Amino acid sequence: QVQLVESGGGLVQAGGSLRLSCAASGSIRSFVSMAWYRQAPGKQRELVAAIGSGDSATYADSVKGRFTISRDNAKNTVYLQMNSLKPEDTAVYYCSLRGVVTTTSTIPYNYWGQGTQVTVSS
Repeated sequence: QVQLVESGGGLVQAGGSLRLSCAASGSIRSFVSMAWYRQAPGKQRELVAAIGSGDSATYADSVKGRFTISRDNAKNTVYLQMNSLKPEDTAVYYCSLRGVVTTTSTIPYNYWGQGTQVTVSS
């Protein structure tokens, strides 16, 4: 089994910063990438940022220049530094470990965290 535990969400004023963390544990043999998604009320879940091997990162246009994704391979942890937050960033943020191969299964699978609420007040 693979578990993802997120932390760092909360309430912040517009213009403020938050740092999300997501630690993966379990019988992980390899994975393709780590990512952050978010889902606002009444909207579909959207990709915020992803980071693959070699630390190549991609971002949604709406967060470019404000958010930074990073990872600590030794700890199987991914971070999302969010600066200059806006009210429209309010959402539940989910981390995802993608293309996971475990010690008990060779079929790649995507795992999700439980989500952490980020609320940005105006």
